[in-house]
Amino acid sequence: MPDATLPTTYPTANDVADALDALRSSTPLVQSLTNLVSANFVTNVLLAAGASNAHIDNVHEAAGFAAIASGVLVNLGTPDDGTAAAFTLAAESATASGTPWVLDPVGVGGLPWRTELAAGLLTQRPTAIRGNASEIIALAGLGNFGRGVDSSSESEGALPAAVALLQFAQVVSASGAIDYIVGRGESGTVGVRVLGGSPLLTKVTATGCALGGLAAAYLAVTPSSLLGLTAAHTHVAVASELAQRNSSGPGSFAVAFLDALASITPEDIRAQARIERLDL
Repeated sequence: MPDATLPTTYPTANDVADALDALRSSTPLVQSLTNLVSANFVTNVLLAAGASNAHIDNVHEAAGFAAIASGVLVNLGTPDDGTAAAFTLAAESATASGTPWVLDPVGVGGLPWRTELAAGLLTQRPTAIRGNASEIIALAGLGNFGRGVDSSSESEGALPAAVALLQFAQVVSASGAIDYIVGRGESGTVGVRVLGGSPLLTKVTATGCALGGLAAAYLAVTPSSLLGLTAAHTHVAVASELAQRNSSGPGSFAVAFLDALASITPEDIRAQARIERLDL
């Protein structure tokens, strides 16, 4: 379904800087239904960036909380029967309530039950889908999933799959060394690439999951879904570059990354963000 709020111009560093101001002034509350490995880190990233988080993933409260949250993250990292049911309840409620929600299809394609669960969640029309290249390709049915939760595909190669998934979502991103983000407005498909970031992001668990949570937060405060998803990717890219300069390895990087997410200013975004328009 086209996103009627997609801008006629592409997101710029100035737009993302304004989005950062909006995030910190409103402190959106994200409901995270995320995996056991990432729950703590997702919460810390959201708090550092300027948002807030509630980890509500049980069947008794998931739907009710999704209706009042600012945004929702549904992450398929470690599902069981209970959380799978909560995923569906939260997605249904978010869609019905107009709450923006993000589907992060961790590990999709490699395991049949998880893949079937992801396919069902697509029918609930997520606002955004965020995954690595292999996950996006597998979710679109264009290929097989790679290795574990790591990507075996380059993010640019996932562009056709990302565009195909726009039949379900307003915006889709495939992350990697370069992040690709596509959306569909009244005039057709639009997209950007976000350059930069640190390779150390792949050495710390849950950085991708945290990106999904941050996307849910930005979607709650931006006038378009394309800008919201672009802002989340840009915030992470710029913060990770700063963190790498202030760290000596993955352990110190994780701490420095949280500090950088918190300390980055709109002026830093304007000076350091690298966002390029895609010709699709």
